[in-house]
Order: sequence, then structure tokens, then C-alpha cells
Amino acid sequence: MENENSVISKVDVRIIVSGLDIAEVVSKSVDNTQLERDIEEKSQIDEMRKSFISDVSHELKTPIALIQGYSEGLIENVNSDEESRKFYAEVIQDEASKMDRLVKRLLELMKLEYGKMEFNNKEFNIVELENEILRKSVVMMEKESVKLEKNIDLSKEIMVYADDFYIEQVLTNYITNAIKYSIEINGEKVVRIENEILEDTNKVRIKVFNTFEEFSKDDMVRIWNRFYKADESRNRDKGGSGIGLSLVKAIMNNYGNSYGVRNVAGGVEFWFELDLIK
Repeated sequence: MENENSVISKVDVRIIVSGLDIAEVVSKSVDNTQLERDIEEKSQIDEMRKSFISDVSHELKTPIALIQGYSEGLIENVNSDEESRKFYAEVIQDEASKMDRLVKRLLELMKLEYGKMEFNNKEFNIVELENEILRKSVVMMEKESVKLEKNIDLSKEIMVYADDFYIEQVLTNYITNAIKYSIEINGEKVVRIENEILEDTNKVRIKVFNTFEEFSKDDMVRIWNRFYKADESRNRDKGGSGIGLSLVKAIMNNYGNSYGVRNVAGGVEFWFELDLIK
């Protein structure tokens, strides 16, 4: 009987000790997992900082050089007449504003790319947003002599679920680029917008077309990269920052939705998809 109690006691001890060992192992495993997450997050932050410094230092060279040149001209009275001095000052002011916008957009892009941005998702009518952006773009279209083909039914709501602030950025980028870079084909510049309902996936595909030359396969991939220019002089001449499509890419990747560009008859078509609300 004593031996039997002794065996039971030993078993109990082993169970308790075993339980403590498991708890310690679990605790250490949790600590290690948290440590790995902290290290990974720190690595991402370091990478984000390095990338930001690299991009900013590269892209600010031109505006800094212009500001330096024109400010030296003012100091040395290269042109003493009031009109020239005003022009010099305006160039400096314009380039400083471009630098400010570039830095802010880069910071926003970095947050999106590294998943540090919070979205305020809600239901909204994408048709209403499209119409509002097109209304704001009328002056630009008139200036560029662009013909608009609006293949959307304003009387029909298309309800989607996303952050309307960021989707407005995506759509504005597509439409603005379409207007600025449209070229004459058969005697006219055309920009067209339309929506395609994808029943199988419960999504809507928003498509923005403009008359343009065909993209090469290489350009169709690389245009989504920061500061990539198919035409080196194009972005500065048109006032672009070179990160608009990178923002589109980052926003769509955060939502896990598809986006892209394709060559079509008479031009190119940029598109992206959103989740429908039914």
C-alpha cells in the first residue's frame, strides 16, 4: 500500500513538473515570437527610412539646384529690372512648393507601402465620386483640348466599400494622367471613363482610357515603380512628381484588389477594382 502511494506521488510530481515545463516552454515561445516581430518591425522602419532618404536626396537635386541658381542671380543682380527679379522669385517659390509636396507624398507613400496607414472604410457611390472628379477636371480638359467620353450612367448607383479619400486619389491620378498625356490620334485627343461590373467576383472595374502610343511590356511593369519615367523629360514638363502610380499600387495592394494597364485600340487603358456592396 505504501509503495502504491509512493508511485502515485511520483506520478503527481512528474505531472506537475511536466506542466511547469510546458508553461515555461510556451512562455519562452511567446517571448521569442514577440521578439521576432519587434526585430522585423524595426528592420522595416530602418528600410523605410533608408528608402525615404535615398529617394528624397535623389529627387530634390533638381529643385535645389534651381533655387540655388536663381537665388544667386537675385543676390548678384544678374537682371536688375523688376520683372526679371519677380520671375526669379516666382521660380524659387514654385520649386520650394514642389519640394514640399514631394516630401509629403513620399511620406504618405512610405506609410502605405509598409502598412502603417489606417483606412476609414465606408460605403459610398463610386459613380458620384467619378462625376465630381470629372467636374473638377473640366478646365484642364479644355486647356489640353481633350474630348471626354463619359460612359457612365449617372442615374445608376454603384455602391462600393473602401476609403473614399484614397480612392479619390487613385481615380484623380488616372484621370489627370489621361488628360495630361493624351496625344492626338485621328485628329483628336480622347479621354474615356467607364465601369464594368464583375458579377463572378462581386467587384466593379473602373477603366480610364486615353489616346496614346502603345506601352512596351517593360514600361507596363516599371511605370508602377517610384520615379520611373518612360520619357525622362515628361514628368517635369507636365508637372508630375513621379510617384502617382506608386501611390495607386500601394493603395490597391493594401486592399488586396487588382489594378493595371493595357494597350487597347487607339490608346491605353488604366484600371482598378473595388469591392461591391449588394
